[in-house]
Amino acid sequence: MSKTAAGGQVLSGTIGTVARAARVPAGDTPTLELTNVPIRDPGPGQVRIRIHANGICHSDFLTVHKVWPGISYPRVPGHEIAGTIDATGPDVIGWNIGERVGVGWHGGHDGTCDRCRRGDFNACVNMQIPGIAYDGGYADYAIVPVSALARIPDELSFEEAAPLMDAGITTFNALRHSVARPGDVVAILGIGGLGHLGIQYAANMGFHTVAIARGKDKEADALKLGAKQYIDSQATDAATELQKLGGAKVVLCTITSSSAMAPLIDGLETDGQMMIAGASSEPLCIQTTPMFVRKRRNSIRVWLSGTPTDSEDAMNFSVLTGVRAWIETAPLEHAAEAYQRMLDGKARFRMVLTMNA
Repeated sequence: MSKTAAGGQVLSGTIGTVARAARVPAGDTPTLELTNVPIRDPGPGQVRIRIHANGICHSDFLTVHKVWPGISYPRVPGHEIAGTIDATGPDVIGWNIGERVGVGWHGGHDGTCDRCRRGDFNACVNMQIPGIAYDGGYADYAIVPVSALARIPDELSFEEAAPLMDAGITTFNALRHSVARPGDVVAILGIGGLGHLGIQYAANMGFHTVAIARGKDKEADALKLGAKQYIDSQATDAATELQKLGGAKVVLCTITSSSAMAPLIDGLETDGQMMIAGASSEPLCIQTTPMFVRKRRNSIRVWLSGTPTDSEDAMNFSVLTGVRAWIETAPLEHAAEAYQRMLDGKARFRMVLTMNA
């Protein structure tokens, strides 16, 4: 081990001067190009991660298709990072070379804004997102702030941990911050990258878990994942079916279709809550008169990811209960094809890039 120029620590004699990255080039074309990039040393308050796995998330669309405003290109996407620390910059305390760490959507906070001063780091007005604010996980290495790091339990492989850094924490956190309590009816709308984890978390939290999706082809998977019941929204009215159970205390929406979410408001019980974890570009149109007539005092809440300590909670809960993402893996050199498979909805249920050490 040797000191970096900035005074931190770095493993010596283990790497060269360049590494691979699948990045989005400058220009108008939404594409991923595998290229070599310089390996940099971390600066003050930063670490360098040797990435072993990175989950592909639908939100990577924001970087690849240049939707998020203000991104500088070229840019490496990816915010489901799992690997080991191989270098630390100066002023890094409590993190050591060789530690297994992950980084999710929460890629650092400023610590000075009003929300941070109140301890609400996940609402930091200057929060950094890997793959947007700085180069993310579609690469062999990433440099990140120490405030973004979560420790990965030894019981999880890097491939298992990566999707929990965003898809996992989002559904886990949404459910534990909802109004539902063990024994309540909780419905999970959508059985995909988020929904298949939401079903597992809900079942293991002690909820009467109901899965909702279009068609009968998802039923077997839903029951295998832990759902007590399955509702085919093509064959029946899902809200009516939920009311037959007394109404859902929570409906967790993991899809991106507002038109599919809206009718399920009628499936909530009194003081029931719709938790939205899937971002949609469509307006969410709700008829408020029935909510008054039925006196159900329903609410709608959006939940987004969580802090690194929330990620640790999600991973530790997953270890305790056996929750795991169903994944397909692809090597970094096939990042473009793996991303497209995710975008086309063909993955079952999360794509994970792997990097050979």
